[in-house]
Amino acid sequence: MGWAPAVFILLWSGGFTALKAGLAYAEPITYLALRYGVVLALLVPLFLLMRPPLPKSPVEWWHQVVIGILVQTLYFGLAYIAMKLGVSAGLQALIVSLQPILVGILAPSLVHERVGLIQWLGLGLGIFGAALVIMTRSAVDATSAVGILCSFGALFGMTAGTLYEKRFGIAQHPVTSNLVQYAVGFAAVLPLAWALEDMHVSWTGEMIAALLYLVIGNSLVSVTLLLAMIRRGKAAQVSALFFLIPPIAALIAWLLIGEAMPPLAWLGMACAAAGVAVANRPTVHKTQ
Repeated sequence: MGWAPAVFILLWSGGFTALKAGLAYAEPITYLALRYGVVLALLVPLFLLMRPPLPKSPVEWWHQVVIGILVQTLYFGLAYIAMKLGVSAGLQALIVSLQPILVGILAPSLVHERVGLIQWLGLGLGIFGAALVIMTRSAVDATSAVGILCSFGALFGMTAGTLYEKRFGIAQHPVTSNLVQYAVGFAAVLPLAWALEDMHVSWTGEMIAALLYLVIGNSLVSVTLLLAMIRRGKAAQVSALFFLIPPIAALIAWLLIGEAMPPLAWLGMACAAAGVAVANRPTVHKTQ
């Protein structure tokens, strides 16, 4: 899966621009519920056609449900709510990009992975680069303390999901795992949309195009690649890929919608890329 990291980074980073376009036509949680609903509308017929194997035990079912709660509900749900409550996109991206640091701290005790000095250097370089990109692109501010708490809740949701998948995740057919996890996410966010928003959607070509990108590029392809990479690689190294998302997202937004890309941001992109390269260096063990 040598191609998987590049595809994941590109698709996930492009989701920020797609989301920005789509949220002009619907409220955040309504848009998230709509996204999950379309994902399920695609997955259910595919599941019935392919008949992939189901989890073999209640424990395997439970693991899929927990991952769905942590990633689809906590991470995406709280991130969308944070934006609704006034947290800027720059601050949201900056907070979420702290995930590799948390994974690096927690991985040794929770998934029995040793994070060496070189990996810590890469993690530190990556967070510096990501922060530099974000802070030179936009003002990092927020108008709601609750929104900031939701942003950190999203951070912990993705971190917990990464570590849980690494420790307890059992390889399932991607159609099966996605169907279960998105069904859990849809069941959780739909009541929130009903309670907090008016659920009005303006159906335009731009909104539909953005929605399809989020459904196919992010919800189906990116999440499948992420979970597969976590199962095959070290959790800390896979999480280091998230350092590249803020700078690449900034580059895509600059190319597609003309958002400013100051000179210092290019330096930040280089630092983030270098940090990922360092953090993903294989550890060499000397034999006696």
